Amino acid sequence: MRESAHIQNSTPNPRPVAQAALDPVTLAVLKGRLEQVADEMDATLYRSAFNPIIAEAHDACHGLYDAISGDTLVQGKSGLPVFVGAMAFAVRAAARVATTRGGMQDGDIWLFNDPYEGGTHANDFKLVRPFFRQGQLFCYLASAAHWHDVGGAVPGNYNPAATECWQEAVQIPPVRILRAGLLDEDVLAILRANTRLPDSLWGDLNGQLAALELGARRLDGLLDEYGDAVVGQAMSELRLRAVRLMRSHIGQLPDGRYSFEDMLDNDGVVDRPLSIALDMTVAGDRLTLDFSRSSPQCAGPVNISKATAVAACYVALKHVFPDVPANAGVLDAVDFVIPDGLVISAARPRPVGGYTETILRMIDVIFSATALADPKRAVAHAYGTINALSIAGHRSDAKRQGQRWVMFSFFGGGHGGHSDDDGLSHSNAPISTATIPPLEILEAAYPVRFTQWALRPDSGGDGLHRGGLGAIYEIELLEESAEAFIFGERGKASPKGIAGGDQALPNVFEYENEGVWKTPPMVSKMLGIHLKKGERVRLQTPGGGGWGPASQRSAQARAQDVQQGYVSADKNQKAKA
Repeated sequence: MRESAHIQNSTPNPRPVAQAALDPVTLAVLKGRLEQVADEMDATLYRSAFNPIIAEAHDACHGLYDAISGDTLVQGKSGLPVFVGAMAFAVRAAARVATTRGGMQDGDIWLFNDPYEGGTHANDFKLVRPFFRQGQLFCYLASAAHWHDVGGAVPGNYNPAATECWQEAVQIPPVRILRAGLLDEDVLAILRANTRLPDSLWGDLNGQLAALELGARRLDGLLDEYGDAVVGQAMSELRLRAVRLMRSHIGQLPDGRYSFEDMLDNDGVVDRPLSIALDMTVAGDRLTLDFSRSSPQCAGPVNISKATAVAACYVALKHVFPDVPANAGVLDAVDFVIPDGLVISAARPRPVGGYTETILRMIDVIFSATALADPKRAVAHAYGTINALSIAGHRSDAKRQGQRWVMFSFFGGGHGGHSDDDGLSHSNAPISTATIPPLEILEAAYPVRFTQWALRPDSGGDGLHRGGLGAIYEIELLEESAEAFIFGERGKASPKGIAGGDQALPNVFEYENEGVWKTPPMVSKMLGIHLKKGERVRLQTPGGGGWGPASQRSAQARAQDVQQGYVSADKNQKAKA
């Protein structure tokens, strides 16, 4: 089937069309100016959010979306690309609900976290603001951000044992958080009552509202300067250029069917691997991504919605074809076959909290299928897990006695080698441009101490171009007691190399109890880890896969690997042998 959707608004498409095609210089200028609107919205939220996952790690995004289809027009360069793709579905969902409640009105902002309509998971709150010019809907501004805690059974909400969505977080359907520019105190009261950290929620919400307000002012100024018709024409032409370039790139791949399959460790409930399988067909200048052979939806929270699956494909294709403008035109030359009821097309109430792990595997299989067609275009697998870790408890000092604290963070690993060079070491996941929260910020905010934060030698896959290194993180509890959970992946199935490259080392999580180091029964996922003061948890994250045969790596490169401590002398000697 072809994945496409259109929304109906009470107002027909209002954007006037310029009479003549824009000259290349004007189009380039407007492209930059539109991106700057989204970039400034990103920066506003990062600087004002209370939650370190937004403020430091930049787990958020902003974009401009089409008034009729809801499709992506423009995205910021510092937000999460997977959010941008999913937000098109969020805009459509908000618009559908609005048609039953009086339509989109100037001054309204819609809020929700429904992962089945807007994609990703319930921590990610989407805000949709209709943008009007002279009483007519011109486009949508939208914001998505990961809120620290939104109820559910587990602080931080990555519940590895969840079997339904209500065990993960509170579920908020599309509702107006602003009506005619006024904050709806009733909706706010419900939100604040369903979090362990109401001050963090209030700060993050205000940051998103401020970002949308700034975006509206900046877009008004741009339209006043160039005219509605010219800017509307630029939006349309940028999408046309994206699809033309995509078709050109696809047309350069050999026609054929290219298949690849990879595995998730388990779903956190049943210790059985799950398959993400892709049959990719290249036919002229069209691409078909068929995921029909993937595992059925499962009991645990590694399911994702179809909206999230399409967004993951958008991100993967942007990696493969990086010069294509970032808008909905990326998908106009692509057909999707994603039957209902799969682990990548799950329906409510199947839990979806661990969506990050599944979309990373989707990106991996797209990279590997592309490598079968043209290895030079593809990157070997990255480390493939964000290792969502939460440590939470109550303060025991006199000043803050009983105060709730929740440290939630994600962690880095190695990226895959590629046709030009070795992979990046200790980087963030390829679903995003987010950053790994600095240890200084985490130590300042929470009663923990990092006793180790280092590269993990030998973790990258060998190859003509070696995979980047993973990392070792060791965290000591400074409070009297706390409870931790881990939601990771790649504990069993290591990141793969391509074009003859070797696989990387797998993920390893350990925790300390009474001086004994233990590992989770399900390797990469565990709930209810009880820690006492001085006890530690340790993550050893995977590296990236290698690119090209290891036998072709130069002696000079191998010597440098050992000199820099990236590869041990023993492993290097075995590789040369």
